[in-house]
Amino acid sequence: MSLTTSLSNPQPLLEVRDLRVEFDTYGGVVKAVRGMNFAVAPGKTLAVVGESGCGKSVTVQSLMGLIPQPPGRITSGSVKFQGREILGLPPKEANKVRGKEIGMIFQDPMTSLNPTMTVGKQIVETLKYHENITPEEGRRRAIELLEQVQIPEPAARVDAYPFQFSGGMRQRVMIAMAIACNPKLLIADEPTTALDVTVQSQILNLMKKLQRERGMSIILITHDLGVVAQMADDVAVMYAGQVVEYGSVDSIFFHSSHPYTLGLRSAMPGHEEGPKNEPKRKLKPIEGAPPDLFHPPAGCGYAARCPYAMKACESKMPALWELEPGHASRCWLHHEAASRHAPAELYRGKTISNQATPQA
Repeated sequence: MSLTTSLSNPQPLLEVRDLRVEFDTYGGVVKAVRGMNFAVAPGKTLAVVGESGCGKSVTVQSLMGLIPQPPGRITSGSVKFQGREILGLPPKEANKVRGKEIGMIFQDPMTSLNPTMTVGKQIVETLKYHENITPEEGRRRAIELLEQVQIPEPAARVDAYPFQFSGGMRQRVMIAMAIACNPKLLIADEPTTALDVTVQSQILNLMKKLQRERGMSIILITHDLGVVAQMADDVAVMYAGQVVEYGSVDSIFFHSSHPYTLGLRSAMPGHEEGPKNEPKRKLKPIEGAPPDLFHPPAGCGYAARCPYAMKACESKMPALWELEPGHASRCWLHHEAASRHAPAELYRGKTISNQATPQA
């Protein structure tokens, strides 16, 4: 059973199947994405969460056709947007999708804007490429967009250069550029990186407001579980180039079913207060390091760091088990032959899976 068909809207806006991406380097071939499967429902937010280097940004850049080839290459997979295959489109066709149908907010607003052009001209550049507008109409639209993203005095700031804006204001300009052509899908690659906490909250609230007004779907790339809790409807937890758990935001936070997801939650600062004079819960870091993707492990990528690993985990890739409608996990602990030495929640729903798997 496919993750995208079993867990997604019957008619998803975006559907990704078995996406695999590699990079040629002097040290060998890096298998950065190893079979990604997910779907994004219309008007919903999917958060893709995981530690640095797990393949989050490479995945969304592949969807947009932004992987430099060479050294990168997409070795297999399907990406359907509104039912149309967009992976491998000719450059001219791909450019019609990028910016107009799918917008993207890049990770670093400090370097993503052209320092030699006013922000207004950079917004108009996107509009002119996809729409037949006059310079006057483009300027008017740019001012409207700056107003929508809550830039003060937009009529005056439209002629300002990026260096005249703070980090938070630059991120708002990036959002204005991304939504200029009213895309149906907005990809936000760690949009709050390098911003202070107050500005982060403002940016996230702005994205939610624009989503409600425009009916956009959002793919949010982040490693911050606090952002996930605030923004997401569904969550894909990534590790070593794969989705290891997928489900609604409530399933991921309250019914975690993969040891890596539990590890992320344990490493997250909590706000709960214990009894008086009792020490607060200590953070539990995940020991060890991610696997070498020059030579990915034959079994589970998390096995070397997992406190509940079994022999099967080291040699056999676990299937993606459907625990309940809308919630799946890639872990051998869901197999009926698994030993009972892990927390009980990791066995939840294991008998529901109808996938054929090797013996544990």
